Amino acid sequence: MTKEQYERWSAPIARHPNGPAILNRVNFLLTRLCYVCYPLSLLLLALQRDERFWRVLLVPGVSFVLISLLRRGINRPRPYETLDIHPLIHKDTHGKSFPSRHVFSVFVIDMAFWYLCPPLGSVFLAVGLVLAAVRVLGGVHYPSDVLAGALMAAAAGAVGFWVV
Repeated sequence: MTKEQYERWSAPIARHPNGPAILNRVNFLLTRLCYVCYPLSLLLLALQRDERFWRVLLVPGVSFVLISLLRRGINRPRPYETLDIHPLIHKDTHGKSFPSRHVFSVFVIDMAFWYLCPPLGSVFLAVGLVLAAVRVLGGVHYPSDVLAGALMAAAAGAVGFWVV
């Protein structure tokens, strides 16, 4: 992604009087939706003494730690650090752009929901896709960051929920 591409993609949002505020609100709400629904699903599984509880807890948990370590090791600069842009989502973080941990988290939670209830998985797939677009349009991730986050989460979920 170049500065020109980012500005072309984000221009309709930046020009709209409430565009940046709406983008930030969508980012906040979708992230919180996942971080509320996932613990609730764990609570429900625990209360029902469902044997899937440990898998739904450990697959996202372990893979989140591993992706955090990978991201720290790669330490790719964020678009607003390298492209001289003004991101629509304010962030002070330096580096740790690849892979997107927000997108990874949403997609690995989505994989857990596919494992538990495929219709819910469909809903969270849409949430993940929208959040990935928001993170790029907001200027805090490159398209490759969000794509890698989604693919790594899908791989972790596939192995953790269906292979092992």
